[in-house]
Amino acid sequence: MVQRIYRKTFRLMLVTFSQNCTNAMAETGKILFPVTAVTELQDAQTQWDTLVIVLNSVENLPGSFGAIKSALETMQKVDNAFSSKVSLVHFEGKRLIVSPTGPLSRDQDDVRRCSDAAEAGVKRALSAGAKCLCLVAAPELKVFEEYQLVTLLAALGALYMPLEVREWNIKNGKSCVKVSSFLFWCDNEKDGEKIVSHACNIENGRIVARDIGGGDPEWMAAPRAAEYILATFSSTVEVKVYSGHAELEKRFPLLAAVNRCAQHVPRHDARVVKLHYKGEGEIKRILYFVGKGITYDTGGADIKAGGHMAGMHRDKCGAATVAGLFKILESVKPQDIEVVGWLALVRNSVGSDCYVSDEVITSRAGVRVRVVNTDAEGRMVMADLLCRAKESALKPKNYKYCPHIFTIATLTGHVTRAYGPNYTAVLDNGPARKISFAQSLQKAGDIMGDPFEISTIRREDYDFVAPPSEYEDVLQANSLPSSATPRGHQFPAAFHLIVSGLNKHGIDSSTPVAYTHLDIAGSGGDHPNFPTGAPIPALVHQLIG
Repeated sequence: MVQRIYRKTFRLMLVTFSQNCTNAMAETGKILFPVTAVTELQDAQTQWDTLVIVLNSVENLPGSFGAIKSALETMQKVDNAFSSKVSLVHFEGKRLIVSPTGPLSRDQDDVRRCSDAAEAGVKRALSAGAKCLCLVAAPELKVFEEYQLVTLLAALGALYMPLEVREWNIKNGKSCVKVSSFLFWCDNEKDGEKIVSHACNIENGRIVARDIGGGDPEWMAAPRAAEYILATFSSTVEVKVYSGHAELEKRFPLLAAVNRCAQHVPRHDARVVKLHYKGEGEIKRILYFVGKGITYDTGGADIKAGGHMAGMHRDKCGAATVAGLFKILESVKPQDIEVVGWLALVRNSVGSDCYVSDEVITSRAGVRVRVVNTDAEGRMVMADLLCRAKESALKPKNYKYCPHIFTIATLTGHVTRAYGPNYTAVLDNGPARKISFAQSLQKAGDIMGDPFEISTIRREDYDFVAPPSEYEDVLQANSLPSSATPRGHQFPAAFHLIVSGLNKHGIDSSTPVAYTHLDIAGSGGDHPNFPTGAPIPALVHQLIG
């Protein structure tokens, strides 16, 4: 039944894709300009019109920079702001852009000094009219372990062009790239090629994540997001699409409840996408990712009033992140790992058939959920997929590989209030906490400039969702915004554990299963800025390498 549905959906989507999409969309998950490593700036000077140098001090530039270093030293003597602001210097008919990092050695300084400077430098280059860029991450920045990779990733991120803009430009005969070529300087050719390859793989994944996460409510409605995914992946990643309300209701009843209103508008009807990657050779690890993909969140019956609905097309960045990770898996092809992804692509619409508070809905795991707030739809659409991942993880053929399950979601406003923007909250259950996974992921994030804050699932979080009556087994939420609720980003993780049945596989179980929840509401990126692609770099560093 699933295979038949998949094949039918796949054929229909390919037809739709070929009819409605331009070459801009066909180039999905791919940097559209060449990125090359170079070791000699003088020899490569004919290949660039703008050189962006990320540094802390001109004096520490290698002597091999010769005339370039001399020009910058001269400029520094006549400009007191040279070491604190992005500067543009004319040099032999070229542009030299110096983007200083500021202090590097204080307690509060981290590798984001490099990434911030790189982004600022590239944006200045673009505003100056640069088309052929060369980037230098000065060797003095090696106080940070991955300074070159982080600097290059920030520069590539600044060159991202949104999917809708690429399509618009093609329709109007314009370019789909902001630069025609990109060079990265490294003093060692072999190292440079390795860094460029790794950065491009990560950036290709972030392009997928940004394309999906940043797409507007119609362009990336659930059916079209599924089309994009089908067009993005090769046979290395198996893609299955589940659709049809009756089928979704049978398999994923909580998700189907959220979809109940949107199903009546075919272009908004939900899709569940399963992604599967299996490396060659002996498998040593198996990972499961469940991503929240709310293509638009009106709040449902508990509608987002007072202008709070604007920007809610970004509520699908969790699912977008999962898709981006699989794009990287497709490119890197790690041999010892199997990864399964579940994307919940659903619109939380409002109308006569929308789900409402006070409904009691039984989850896939047989847990009765009382709806309290329809604007807490994200935990609803992920819970049954989390249960499905748990079922697979517990199969003997998979359990022997110590499976680890993740949920990734722009889930709560509370996490942004607690930690501010730019930080992902990571929460482990008992088995994951036993291996200090959150701590290791936080360390990976610090290395990659993709920071995390560690939260803990406590007994109060279980108490918060405890049933107040005989009618239900668990409460979905309270009636307040998460940002106004104590422990507003922690208790949803307890809800997930209970509703999926994972709470029966904690440290006291004979079959413990590691589970980690990532709330990216703060780190995912707010409209009108581009989605950040967080926490892809940290996850790649920690889980893929």
